[in-house]
Amino acid sequence: MLTGKKVIVGITGGIAAYKTPLLIRLLIKNGAEVKVAATKSALQFVTPTTLETLSKNKIYTDLFAEANEYNTEHVALKDWADFMIVAPATANCIGKLASAIADDALSTLLLAFNKPLFICPAMNTNMLEHFSVERNIQWLKDNGVRFIEPSVGELACGVEGRGRMEEPENILDKVLSSLSQSATFVGKKVLITAGPTYEKIDAVRFIGNFSTGKMGYALSMEFANQGADVILVSGPTHLEIRHPKVKKISVMSAREMYEVANECFTVSNVAILSAAVADFRPETAAEQKIKKTSNSQTMDLHLVQNPDILASLGSKKK
Repeated sequence: MLTGKKVIVGITGGIAAYKTPLLIRLLIKNGAEVKVAATKSALQFVTPTTLETLSKNKIYTDLFAEANEYNTEHVALKDWADFMIVAPATANCIGKLASAIADDALSTLLLAFNKPLFICPAMNTNMLEHFSVERNIQWLKDNGVRFIEPSVGELACGVEGRGRMEEPENILDKVLSSLSQSATFVGKKVLITAGPTYEKIDAVRFIGNFSTGKMGYALSMEFANQGADVILVSGPTHLEIRHPKVKKISVMSAREMYEVANECFTVSNVAILSAAVADFRPETAAEQKIKKTSNSQTMDLHLVQNPDILASLGSKKK
């Protein structure tokens, strides 16, 4: 998903900073390398030890710190990263960026940063709706900064309102979706099959295989990140997929996968068949569990061939 990507996560001094370690974990789990730039106020809510342990990198908090790798650390970080996320972003941080104020490590880095930048506001509703904050946000939007809008819910002050930082999982989804908009497969529909199929013997038993589905799921995420609208037809697997451009259709048997794949193939530009489809199935499946008897030492199953999904779609290819 983000394999090989380098991300800077900026953190400012809002209570929502407690969510940011989870965002860092999600980014790393999806293949990214992460470095953190935090204001000194942010460290009142989340500790340097936590951030450095999760990111596996030293955090950047002081423009002139002796521990900085370079004298111009803000420029070096800008060159290193592919994109940047500020979560949470306070009204103060947004105002500094809109007004070209660079008076600490993070604000200096933001002014130097000329790559995709995502801002995740988090503040009290009255602050968010103040005319000066609205002006600053609109100014930044007009100049290409990408905002992940805050949600409505209970705020730190105890009232309900708009201003909660979006949840980390949703931030990741929206970042991936935004990054994919200008990618190679924008406007294309891709059909991908993944995982095993289970062929019922009775109500509790089946014939299956050890396929995990990892290949098909990885392909789905990559195509989605490249802008494609993906239809993932998945057999039984423990894997989950979270991407706004992936539509997952769960099936159990080869015949179910055959029917769905044939239906979706007509609207697809690309089809990748990575599922481990069972070649055979029991001719009949018992509705109840087949019980063993004291004088029965064997079970005979008569298998019949499943339809060939690849051959079927191949015959329809234009």
